[in-house]
Amino acid sequence: MLNLGVVAHVDAGKTSLTERLLFDSGAIDRLGSVDGGDTTTDGMALERRRGITIRSAVAAFTLADRQVHLIDTPGHTDFVAEVERALGVLDGAILVLSAVEGVQAHTRVLMRTLRAAGVPTILFVNKIDRPGARYEDLLADIRRWLTPAAIPVNFPVELGTKSADAIDRAPDLAWAEVLAERSDDALRSYVDGPDPVLLKEELRVQARQGLVYPVLFGSAVTGAGISALRKAIVDLLPSVDPDVPGELDGVVFAVEHNGGRTAVARLFAGSLATRDRIDGVGVATDVRDARGERIRVRAGGIARIAGLPGLRIGDRLGTNAVKTGPRLRRPTLETVVTAAAPARLFDGLSRLADQDPLIDVRRGPSPGSLVVSLHGDVQREVIAARLAEEFGVVAEFSAPRVACVERLKGVGQAVTYLGETLHVATIGLRVEPGDSVFRLEAERGSLPAAFITAIEETVHATLRQGLHGWPVIECTVTLTHTGYESPVSVAADFRGLTPLVLTEALRRAETVVCEPLEEVELEVPESSMTAVLSTLTRHGGLPRTPLARNGSVTITAVLPTARLREFQRLLPGLTGGEGVLTANFAGYSSLRNQ
Repeated sequence: MLNLGVVAHVDAGKTSLTERLLFDSGAIDRLGSVDGGDTTTDGMALERRRGITIRSAVAAFTLADRQVHLIDTPGHTDFVAEVERALGVLDGAILVLSAVEGVQAHTRVLMRTLRAAGVPTILFVNKIDRPGARYEDLLADIRRWLTPAAIPVNFPVELGTKSADAIDRAPDLAWAEVLAERSDDALRSYVDGPDPVLLKEELRVQARQGLVYPVLFGSAVTGAGISALRKAIVDLLPSVDPDVPGELDGVVFAVEHNGGRTAVARLFAGSLATRDRIDGVGVATDVRDARGERIRVRAGGIARIAGLPGLRIGDRLGTNAVKTGPRLRRPTLETVVTAAAPARLFDGLSRLADQDPLIDVRRGPSPGSLVVSLHGDVQREVIAARLAEEFGVVAEFSAPRVACVERLKGVGQAVTYLGETLHVATIGLRVEPGDSVFRLEAERGSLPAAFITAIEETVHATLRQGLHGWPVIECTVTLTHTGYESPVSVAADFRGLTPLVLTEALRRAETVVCEPLEEVELEVPESSMTAVLSTLTRHGGLPRTPLARNGSVTITAVLPTARLREFQRLLPGLTGGEGVLTANFAGYSSLRNQ
C-alpha cells in the first residue's frame, strides 16, 4: 500500500492532477475539472463553487502492484493545518508547482514541512502547456529555493503550447553529481562516466529515503508527462507491507459528517474491522476502507470508523496508544461570531470544530456570541458560507484580531468551604506556572470520581478565558481541598463552584497577556537589504545577521504576529517584487502595553 499526498500552492493544479491520476488508473470513468465544478475529491458544493480544496479528501486507486490511497489537501495558506494533519499519515508526496508561476512562497513552506517530516517527495511541474511556461530557469529556482538535491527525470518539449509534451531524460553527470553526495558508487560513476543502470538504482534508493527529489514536468489537463509520473510513483516512492505484525496502531487525521460522523484513521500496524473493540474508546460499529468497502483494514490502510463519537483528530488507536491532540501550527487570529439563533450557531460551529479542532470555539464577550480561531480571511469566508449552507445560520463576524494568551505571574491559591456559598461543596485549587495539567493533592477517595471529573472538566473550560479574556496557557492546576455532603451534593455543585474558586486563584497569582510571535525568513535582493532591515525593525522585528549568497540575502527575524501582515504588504515594494517571506509560529512574548 502507498498513502500518497498531493500538496501545492493554490492554483498550481493539484486537484486537476488528482483527477488525472484517478482517471488514468480507471478509478473514475470521467475526467472532471475544477472550472466545471465536478472533480471527485472536491465533494463539498462550496469547494466546487469556489474552485479550491477546503478539506483533505481520500480517494483510492490501483497502480501496478500498489493500492494507492491518494490524499488531496488544501492549497490555500488559511488551511495549512489541514495539510499538516495529512503529512503525519503519508508514505510519500507529490509537490505540485506551476510551470508559469514557479516557486511561490507557500511552495517553499510546504517543501520545508515535507523535508522536516521526512516525507519522500516527487516534484511535479504542471501546466507546461500554458503560455509563459518555463524550464531551465524554473529548474534553477527549484534548486535555489526548494532543494539543491533536485534531479530532473524528464524535460519538456514545445513548451508553452497545446502540443507540449515531456520526454524521459537519460541519467547523466548532473544526476551523478547530486547522487554522489551520499553514494560512493555514484561518485565513481561521476568520475569515470555515468552508468545509467547504477544511477537509476541510486535514484530509486535515495528518493525512497527522502534524500533526493525527482523532478518531472507535465500537464494534468492534457495528460502530458502523466505516464512518467505514474511510473515514478511506483519506482521512486516507498510503499508499506499490509501484513505488518503487532497490535493495532493508528492515528485519526480527519473527521467527516456525511450522513453520520466518521473518523478517518491511518493504520500503521495491526488491523481493524467492524465490531472490533478499540481500547479506551469502544466498539467500532462500522469500519470501511478507503474505497468504502466494509472489510478488515490492514496496516497501511485508511479506515473510516463510525459509531465512536469520542474519537477526535490526533487520537492514537491501539493498546498502548496515548490519546494526544495533533501538534499543529495554531491559528494566530480570532473573530467574534454572532447570529440571530445562538443555539444553532453554537451547534454549527461545534460541528465545524469537530472537523478542524483549531477553530477552537469558546464563549464570546457578549451573551450568545462565540469566539472562533482563524488562520486568515479566506477561512473566515468559508466558515460563514458553510454555516449558511449546511446549518441555515446567517452569522456576522467581527474584524479579526490577533489571538493572545495569558500566562501566570506567580502562584495563587483559593479555597471555598461547605456552607460559604449555595453550592454544597468544598473546593480548593492552586495554580502555578508549568505544564497545562490537572493534578490531585487531596486524597482521591475523599471525593466520588464523578465529582472529580466535574471539577477537572470545568477547570479546563474555565482556563479558556482568563482574567483578561484570553486563554490561560502553561498553567498547572492542583486540587488541594475537597468536601461534599451525601446525599445532597451533586456534580452540578462542583461545576458551579469550580469557576469561582479557580478565578480567585488566578487573581491572586495574576496573569500577564502575551502576544504571538512569528519566526520569519526572508530572501531578498542584496540591493534591497538595507530597506528591508529598516522596515522590519520599525515593525518590531528583531533580525539576526543576514547571510548573503549569489546576489541575494537571507534574513531571519522574530516579528510580532500583529505586524506581520502589514510588513508582508510592504515587502513587494521594498524588493521590486522579488522578496519571498515564509513564517512559522515562534511562541509568545509579554505585551509591552498590558
